[in-house]
Amino acid sequence: MLDDYLIVHKSILPDYFEKVIQVRKLLENGKAKDVSQAVKMAGLSRSTYYKYKDYILEPSAMSEGRMAVISVMLSHEPGILSALLAKISEVGGSVVTITQSMPIHSIAQVTLSIDVSNIPGALEDLMTDIGKIPGVEKPKLLAVE
Repeated sequence: MLDDYLIVHKSILPDYFEKVIQVRKLLENGKAKDVSQAVKMAGLSRSTYYKYKDYILEPSAMSEGRMAVISVMLSHEPGILSALLAKISEVGGSVVTITQSMPIHSIAQVTLSIDVSNIPGALEDLMTDIGKIPGVEKPKLLAVE
C-alpha cells in the first residue's frame, strides 16, 4: 500500500492541496457545518475538494489509526460471517462496526468499518484473502482514511 505514495515537500505543490486539508480540518473540528461551507471558508471549489479528498493526507494522519470501509456479499449460511471476522482479526485488523442487510435470496450485504492501522501488509492482500473465503462474494474496498 505504501508503494502508492510519495513524500513531497508542500512548497512545490499547488496551494489547493493544502486547502483540501484545511477543508477536512474545518469539517472535523465542527467549524463548518458541511462541505459547501468549508470549501467557501478555505477558498476552494467543491469539485477540487472531492477530486483530491481521498488522496491528500498529512503524515500525522497516516501514522494514526487508519480506517477502511469494505463491502461484501455473504451467503446466508452458518459460519461465513464468523470466518470473515476471523480473517480480519488474523491479519491484525479490528472491526469497528458491522452493518448487515436482511438476506434476500440467501445473500446479505455486509459493510464493515475496520481499524487497519495494525495490518502489516497491503489492504489489497486483505481484500484478496477475503475473496477466497467460501460464501464471500464481491469484496470491495469502499474507502480508506
